[in-house]
Amino acid sequence: MSLASASRTSDFLGAIPYRMAFAGGWIDQPFLSRLNPDPPGSMVVVGLEPTFRFMDRAGMATGTRKVAMRHWNGRLPNGDPAQLVRELYEEENRGQSEPSGSQDMIGLIYPGVCRLDFDAAHADGIFPVHIESNNNRHVARWLESVVSMLPVAPRPDGYNPLGVKNLDPQWVRRLGQSGKDCYSSIVQCDLNGLAASMNECMACWEALLPCVVRHPTLLVDLVELLKYYQSKYPGAMYSGCGGGYLYVVSEEPVPGAFRVTVRTAS
Repeated sequence: MSLASASRTSDFLGAIPYRMAFAGGWIDQPFLSRLNPDPPGSMVVVGLEPTFRFMDRAGMATGTRKVAMRHWNGRLPNGDPAQLVRELYEEENRGQSEPSGSQDMIGLIYPGVCRLDFDAAHADGIFPVHIESNNNRHVARWLESVVSMLPVAPRPDGYNPLGVKNLDPQWVRRLGQSGKDCYSSIVQCDLNGLAASMNECMACWEALLPCVVRHPTLLVDLVELLKYYQSKYPGAMYSGCGGGYLYVVSEEPVPGAFRVTVRTAS
């Protein structure tokens, strides 16, 4: 079927959702969570309807989504979401020396807005000790109205976000707290709180893993671009390491940006 003749986006994209990752990202990695002096640390993922094709290598879990598309023939199966997460995690990471984090799978499988709480003492830090999920449609519609996405650039070849690790436990604690603050702000429809949590997360990333935003292979000055949007709008953060998309928090339209559709449970 050609794109022109497809009657629905899912006819050529598949029905597997995408996901956004907000504040707290990287706390799902055990090398960070085991240093947290105040566990659990949290991060936020948001399920998205597959209304268009996102860039690869841009922090939208497209690699995990491709595995899910192949493994489940283009559609999420029925079943316990926690078990589906583990099934997809095993499928993607079989034989991998550097496994991806489980937040990718959780964000694709769980609808709505989820806070993932990670404690290295639980499941070796691979899976969250708890998932707090919100499927309120009012919250989803509010989030859609205040988060804009700007395409920046996919991760370039040769890029490595882990080239430098400044693993200060107090910055790890702040990272995990930014996820908690992010979730509570979203469910309270608190724009300034959401913006502050994103700005805090970016400060944590730059302190802990500076190559996330500074690396010789990057062709975009991510630090200056971020500073500009954070100065012009309440808050902003990147969708993932190396750029990807820029999430901008604002009730006002952001030139060149687009909105997304949050997936909620039926």
